[in-house]
Amino acid sequence: MFPTSDDTIYLDHAATTPLDPDVLAMMVPYLTERFGNPSSVYRLGQEARAAIDEARTLVARVLGCDPSEILFTSGATEADNLAVKGVAWRRRQDSTSKEPPHVVTSAIEHHAVLNAAAALERQGFAVTYVRPNADGIIEPEQVEAAIRPETCLLSVMYANNETGSIQPVAEIGRIARGHRIPFHVDAVQGAGLLPLRVDDLGCDLLALSAHKFYGPKGVGVLYVRRGTPIDWQQEGGGQEGGRRGGTENVPGIVGLAAALTKADASRPAYVAHCSALRDRLEAGILTAIPDAAINGPSDHALRLPNNVNVAVPGVQGETVLLNLDMHGVAASAGSACTTGNSEPSHVLLAMGLGEERCRESLRFTVGRSNTVEQIDETVEVLSETVARVRELAGVG
Repeated sequence: MFPTSDDTIYLDHAATTPLDPDVLAMMVPYLTERFGNPSSVYRLGQEARAAIDEARTLVARVLGCDPSEILFTSGATEADNLAVKGVAWRRRQDSTSKEPPHVVTSAIEHHAVLNAAAALERQGFAVTYVRPNADGIIEPEQVEAAIRPETCLLSVMYANNETGSIQPVAEIGRIARGHRIPFHVDAVQGAGLLPLRVDDLGCDLLALSAHKFYGPKGVGVLYVRRGTPIDWQQEGGGQEGGRRGGTENVPGIVGLAAALTKADASRPAYVAHCSALRDRLEAGILTAIPDAAINGPSDHALRLPNNVNVAVPGVQGETVLLNLDMHGVAASAGSACTTGNSEPSHVLLAMGLGEERCRESLRFTVGRSNTVEQIDETVEVLSETVARVRELAGVG
C-alpha cells in the first residue's frame, strides 16, 4: 500500500504516481552517504558512476536496446523536446533542399511535443498535425499521407494521456522505416501498462518519465537508436557521452531504473488489477448517471487499462472536481499540465467533440493502491455530486 497525505481516494495516476517505498530505499544511499559526483575519479565518484551505469543497463534491458542508446534527462518534457527539435535541427544542418524540413505529428500529442513543434514552426520548419478519428486514434494511413520528400521526423505518442487511446505505433513505425524517416514515440503513459521494447514498436526515439511509473519526479529517459541523426541541445561538461551536459541526478536515475524494472516485471498483474477497477468504475458511473458518455475508445482493448474519461452533461468538470475533492476523491479534467487552463481540451476538440462536452468531461485513472471499496465509494460520491450540481444549476 502506498501512503498518501490523508485518506484521499487517489484516481489521478496519469498525472503522477506515489513514489514506491522500495524505489525510495534504493535512492536513499545516493541522497546521503554515496553523494559523490559521477565525474570524480575517487571512490565516492566512481560509486556514483557505477550506479548510473547499472541503471542504464537496467533501463536498456526493459527497452530491449543497447545501454549506450539510453540518455537520462530531467523528464519526458526535456526528452520530447530533444527528440523533436534535435532531429529537425540536424536535418536543417545537413539538408541541401530549398524546402524547409518537415515534421509529422498528431493533434493529440502532449504539449511537450506540440509546443516543441510550434517552436519549430516559428523557426521556419514545416509541421503537419494529423487529426485522430472519433475514438481518438491516429490512423497510420493518415500519417503516411502526410509524408513529404523533406519529412525528417514522425512523432506519435504511444497512448494518450487524456483518453487513454492506444495508438498503432508499430504500424506507424513500419511506415517510418519504409520511408527511412526517424520515428519518435512519447511513451510516458505506456510504462507499466504496455510493452516497451523499441524494436517491436519500430521507433528510433522513445521518451519516458519516472514519476508516471512510481518513480521520482524530475528524471526521465530518451532512447536514441544508434545512427539516428540528432543535434544535442544541452552543452556543458560532456556528461552522458557528450550528449547532455550537467551533473547527473544520481538518486533520480537509480530510482527511475528501479521503478521501471519493477513496473515491467509486474505489468501483467498491474494490468489485471487496473482493468478490473477501470471496468467497475466505468460501469458504475454509466449506471448511476445514465446520460454520461465515455470519451475515447469504447473497445477496452484500444484504451489503457487504467483510464476512464467521461462526459457528464449539464455540469462543468472543474466544478465537479472541486466537489469531489471536498469528499476526498482526487481526479482531473484532463492533462495535469493544463489544469487551470480555461481552454477546452485540445485532445477532445481534435476528436470532433464540442466545447461544451469538453468542459463537461472528467478523467479518472486508477493505480496500485486503489481498491474495489474505493471505486464504489467514488461512484456514490460522483453520483451525489452530479445530482447536487445539476439541481443548483437548474438542470433536470
